[in-house]
Amino acid sequence: MASESFAHAANVLRETDRDRYISTLALPAQHRDGVVALLAFNAEVAGIRERVSGPAPGEIRLQWWNDALTGEGHGSVRQNPVADALLDTLDRYALPPGTLQRLIGARRFDLYDDPMPDLETFEGYAGETASTLLQLSAMILNEGLPVEPGDAAGHLGVAQAMVGHLRAFGHVSSQGRIVLPWAVLEANGVREGEVFSGTESDGLHEALSQIAELASGHLEKARIAIEAAPAAIRPAFAICPIVASQLKQWESQKNGAFAASNNEPDWRKIARVAWWTLRNR
Repeated sequence: MASESFAHAANVLRETDRDRYISTLALPAQHRDGVVALLAFNAEVAGIRERVSGPAPGEIRLQWWNDALTGEGHGSVRQNPVADALLDTLDRYALPPGTLQRLIGARRFDLYDDPMPDLETFEGYAGETASTLLQLSAMILNEGLPVEPGDAAGHLGVAQAMVGHLRAFGHVSSQGRIVLPWAVLEANGVREGEVFSGTESDGLHEALSQIAELASGHLEKARIAIEAAPAAIRPAFAICPIVASQLKQWESQKNGAFAASNNEPDWRKIARVAWWTLRNR
């Protein structure tokens, strides 16, 4: 049953992407299931690397999702409850599957250990992933009709990706990966070996501070765009106060670039989202 698939999608999102799940609590009830299904799909795709033994099986899983969006899996696709909920959402709101196929294409980067080359490439990756989710969520709140706040989704998505990878820098580095723009690190004299060995340096801290400053700029532009957006779609951007708080926490932490970032309790995040939602009605 569709209701069971949507309930399963909500459980997946709650367990695997807590911040996005909390942000959906601000959504109007009639549209929340659709946004949750979209975000649960992203959680499944984003988590593929952690669940496979290498790039080849990861590619197969990404292809499965790509085929699911084009209808090539037929009835068997619907046996996956997240896919079932997602396809129902695409049908209900007439969302463009090609947008999600581009998200899947961008997620291929996650399967490999190639460094993110530069800021432009990082922003493109964030745009096809985090920003796409925000834009489609806004469309769902707009009954599937196109929406204009591309600036809100674009800037907030890039800020969210930057802050997320600043916070996860130590974990990702321990996997032998560099997802933040390598050109920024290299320009500050950072070497790959230093990153992978967890070596702190003034150059590394300067590079990460520059990325944090860029994230702050994107957040400010997102705030301005959200304020100018129609009130009905603003809840789609309720992750904003969580991202802003996490950036402030990262900027104030003193335990090093590779240390795990502190995480606020759920109740505090919920309070931030609730207060933000009241202010952005």
